[in-house]
Amino acid sequence: MTGPVDFDAATIIATLNRHGVRYVVIGALAAQLHGAPIPRTRDIDITPAATDDNLGRLSAALHELGARIRTVDVPGGLPFDHDGASLSRAGIWNLTTSSGEFDISFVPSGTQGYEDLARRAVVIESYGQLVPVADFDDVIRSKEAAGRPKDILHLPILLQTSQRLYPERQQ
Repeated sequence: MTGPVDFDAATIIATLNRHGVRYVVIGALAAQLHGAPIPRTRDIDITPAATDDNLGRLSAALHELGARIRTVDVPGGLPFDHDGASLSRAGIWNLTTSSGEFDISFVPSGTQGYEDLARRAVVIESYGQLVPVADFDDVIRSKEAAGRPKDILHLPILLQTSQRLYPERQQ
């Protein structure tokens, strides 16, 4: 890879599913899959199950996708050798792949990680795949906790969308 690649969520999700990776889609893509009208995202964010066997499957999927460490100094990313054990040594991975940007967060802000998110995750059919997606309230909870400018910008839209999609959850 020599530079930015068009984002292809369908290929990334199909690759994760083909390898049997247990994961939950989080972040902006999760919000969009729920129907939130936020600007199109340029990446996928996931929280994987942190078991040894699952991280081994994630590593195999990342090899297939040609994952590299994303950095502003190297447009195509830095090569890195990885396996399940080495993936578990960092809390967050910001990667670029042959199908676009791919971020892995083991414990997203405001959550306790995969088990916390998987408990309420929903499966949405999208991109010709079954996609495990964080519950909409969990997406909001994580964005509130992260507090980054882009998250704060999206919060009013997410809260309005929550009221529209899930009126029974409103107090």
